Amino acid sequence: MSDIESSNEDVESDSDLELQEAYAKGLLKPGLNTVTVVERKKHKNDVAGLGQKLESIKLSLDWVERLDLINGQAPLAPELAYKLQEQELQHQARVGKSKSKGQKVTAVESEDPVVNEFHREMLFHRQAQAAVLLGIPRVKQLGIKTKRPDDYFAEMAKSDQHMQKVREHLQRKQHSQERSERVKQQRQLRKIGKKVQIEAKLRQASEKRELMEEVKKYRKGIRKDLDFLDDKKKHKPSSQGDRRGGPQDKRVKARRKYKDQKFGFGGKKRGLKKNTKASTSDMTEYRRSGKGKRGGAPQKRQRPGKNRRMKMKAKMKE
Repeated sequence: MSDIESSNEDVESDSDLELQEAYAKGLLKPGLNTVTVVERKKHKNDVAGLGQKLESIKLSLDWVERLDLINGQAPLAPELAYKLQEQELQHQARVGKSKSKGQKVTAVESEDPVVNEFHREMLFHRQAQAAVLLGIPRVKQLGIKTKRPDDYFAEMAKSDQHMQKVREHLQRKQHSQERSERVKQQRQLRKIGKKVQIEAKLRQASEKRELMEEVKKYRKGIRKDLDFLDDKKKHKPSSQGDRRGGPQDKRVKARRKYKDQKFGFGGKKRGLKKNTKASTSDMTEYRRSGKGKRGGAPQKRQRPGKNRRMKMKAKMKE
């Protein structure tokens, strides 16, 4: 016995007990409760009566006034056939999944127009196409035109002045939207610029703090070298003038280079010009002194005077 049957029996027993208690108290009396039989309404397909009713309400008008057609469906177009095939494949895939999961498979949805909306709409479309193919030749036989003539003129519902106002309103609305977009972009750029400036200031403050800590370590003797100064110069960003590369920037660079050569980059300067063993043995800049001038360059040989040249010629003739 299942759980449902046992629950139904419990409900019936409870209802019987309630009826017995109500009868004992005198709440139930003969004749108050009667058993009624519910008769279901039977629907009849009265074809003759429907036809008679149709003849009574039918209007005796010409076909031009009614434009009614009784026709079948037009041939199936290739694109509709392709879409219908896709629908069938999708349905087969769903059926395969439901079978693999052990679910109950219902009727084929692709063949049922009540379930398949695409199939139902396709039937309406094909029937409308067939009606057009039958109705247009019939209308042309009656001499009724179905296309608008080329010189057809229809007065507009609104005047040109009203349409001009509408156009100006739309243009003003478009300009205001563009202006608001530009303002939003500028506001966003300002926010980004402020954020970049704040980050740059924080980075500079952190670098300065690290540099001061390294200087304190050097003063206290904890650090023996000054390499942190070189690291700072390497990571120092170039200025705006260096990026432009103008003539003034070149002069600034030359002046900076001269001062660097003259004064150096900081650090110990005492005893830099003192002679050492290496500097004493270096003979690359030594120059031999010339005649007539001590420590000077060798002088060129001068041409003798005229009298001396005459005497030299006379001696050569003898």
